[in-house]
Amino acid sequence: MQLTKFGHACVRVEKNGRRLVVDPGGLTEPQALDGADAVLVTHEHFDHFSEEMLRRAAQHNPALHIWTNSSVTKQLDGLGARVTAVGEGETFTAAGFDVKVHGTWHAVIHPDIPRIANIGFLIDDVLFHPGDALTVPDATVGTLLLPVHAPWSTVGHLIDYVREVAPHDAYAIHDGALNDIGTAMVGGFLGDHGPGVAARYHRLTSGATAQIG
Repeated sequence: MQLTKFGHACVRVEKNGRRLVVDPGGLTEPQALDGADAVLVTHEHFDHFSEEMLRRAAQHNPALHIWTNSSVTKQLDGLGARVTAVGEGETFTAAGFDVKVHGTWHAVIHPDIPRIANIGFLIDDVLFHPGDALTVPDATVGTLLLPVHAPWSTVGHLIDYVREVAPHDAYAIHDGALNDIGTAMVGGFLGDHGPGVAARYHRLTSGATAQIG
C-alpha cells in the first residue's frame, strides 16, 4: 500500500491501481483527488471536508463514491446513492480496501463549544485515520496517522495516545498550522529523543509518499 500526504490532514492510499482519499478539505491540494475511486470523510470541519472539491470530483468521475458520517452526508445532498452514511462499528469496502469505522465524536475543544460527529477509519486492518479525535480502535494498528497539532491536544496527549494504540509506525498529519520550529519540536518529543513511544515517528512533506503495510 502506498501512502501519499496532501497538505494538512488529507492522505491518499493506493493499492493495485486503486485510489482511496481520506479527508480532502480546504487546506488540501486539488490534485489529491486526481484519479480517486473513493473518498472517506471523518467530519465536517473545513480542513477535512470541502463540499466544493468533492462535488467537482464527483462531476468529473461519475463512479466516485463517498463514505462519511450523517452530518456530512446532509451537506452532499443531490449526490444520492453515491454518498453513504456510516458509523461506529460498521464495515464496508471502498475502492477495493476493507474499511472499519471507529469512534463517534470529535475531541473536546472546550466545554462551551458543542461537539460534532467524528469517525475514524481503519483501512485494510493496517492504516488508521482518526480524524479529529484520539480514538483508540479495538484492533491492532500497523500505521497510525497522528494528528500532531490541534486546539484540543497537547504533546502529552499525543505521547499517551501513541503508547495506547501501539502502532509500528506513526505518520504526522494535521500539521498545517505548524512552522518548521513547531514540527521539529513535536518530532523531538515523539522521536528517539522523547520520553518514549513504541512507534517509529515519521513526517511526510506534502506530496511525499511512503510504502506501508
